[in-house]
Amino acid sequence: MSEVVIIGLLVLSIFGFLAGGVWVGLTLAGTAWLGMELFSNRPAGDAMAITIWGAASSWTLTALPLFLWMGEILFRSRLSEDLFKGLAPWLDSIPGRLLHTNIVGCAIFAAVSGSSAATCATIGKMTIPELTRRGYPEEKILGTLAGAGTLGLLIPPSIIMIVYGVAADVSISKLFIAGIFPGMLLAALFMGYIIVWSLMHPDQIPKAGEPMTFMQKVYQSRHLIPVILLIAAVLGAIYTGFATATEAAVLGVVGALLLSLVQGSLSWKVFKDALMGATRLYCMIALILAGAQFLTLSMGYIGLPRALAEWIASMGLSQFGLVVALMVFFVVLGCFLDGISIVVLTMGVLLPTVNAAGIDLIWFGIFLVFVIEMAQITPPVGFNLFVLSGMTKKELPYLARAAFPMFALMIVGVLLLYFIPEIATWLPRNMKL
Repeated sequence: MSEVVIIGLLVLSIFGFLAGGVWVGLTLAGTAWLGMELFSNRPAGDAMAITIWGAASSWTLTALPLFLWMGEILFRSRLSEDLFKGLAPWLDSIPGRLLHTNIVGCAIFAAVSGSSAATCATIGKMTIPELTRRGYPEEKILGTLAGAGTLGLLIPPSIIMIVYGVAADVSISKLFIAGIFPGMLLAALFMGYIIVWSLMHPDQIPKAGEPMTFMQKVYQSRHLIPVILLIAAVLGAIYTGFATATEAAVLGVVGALLLSLVQGSLSWKVFKDALMGATRLYCMIALILAGAQFLTLSMGYIGLPRALAEWIASMGLSQFGLVVALMVFFVVLGCFLDGISIVVLTMGVLLPTVNAAGIDLIWFGIFLVFVIEMAQITPPVGFNLFVLSGMTKKELPYLARAAFPMFALMIVGVLLLYFIPEIATWLPRNMKL
């Protein structure tokens, strides 16, 4: 049977399971089992047991539930309120004024969260009511928030980067470092868009608040000190080589608990809710990872990665052509699957092709995060759109239109990343880990 027919049957199996309401992790494992039983001579039962156990017991993945727990703790603290108090005085004099709080706030929270949905929800709870009350246009409030929320995936620590690092067997610490400049680039593109738009539509931007002296702004910035110290502790421990990503995650959890305690927001209920929220989310991710690991093994026995690599090689695509094709492929896939599912579902098949094209795996990890960010704001399965819809009761098509300029800027970011790869590779190449 030809590889095209096998791929078609496996794809039909995946979407058939998903359409029937089967969990993503079980869908991947079930499709892998069918593939091995029908198209290979390897017994599926023991292969499934060994692979799933190996995926579930990976030490590298220990950082994932810890970063999730840290984000859940901060999500329930007064961090968002403090962020607004600290940022607003400095941004009021820039064209676009307080719309920039969405971008800068998301960038800062992304450095202690690792989750796009958590970043979008936390900053949105703070900025949507406040910016609406001050008269900023609703479409720009929601559009910039949807786009900036995706920085939770790119600015380290990033859950997607941990998953990719495990799947591609590359250094998670180097991936974290590689995400710094691209994250700053994307935030700068978003802020540049706000500045240009506000200069073209000055009538839609409310007047600035009462002017503050420099010392008054500095005094208001005291609210940013706790979160900046936590970011410095977590990322500094990784970048200086003092701690691994897993050890830094432990430091982050302890720091988040202390911060919440000092703020007076730590209670037994908050502690329990944060722990259970992180546990539920990690169990979902772990099941997806285990199923995807088995699917990767199954595809290896069937021979699909090799066949796909040979097919793409036979097309004679240039490296740029391959990158563009993969960008379109991942964005389309993101219309139906979440980011983690995309990574674990495709890496086993695509990594041989990426290696054969001579693409650096650290660079490819950042590229992958970029395009998955784009999928976060594309319907019908744009997680950030779901978050905003739940918060504002707005329809998905309206939110997708509002976020489209951010989507276009992400395409610009991908092109800049391709033509200037040092944006992602310079730091990890020059920092000693």
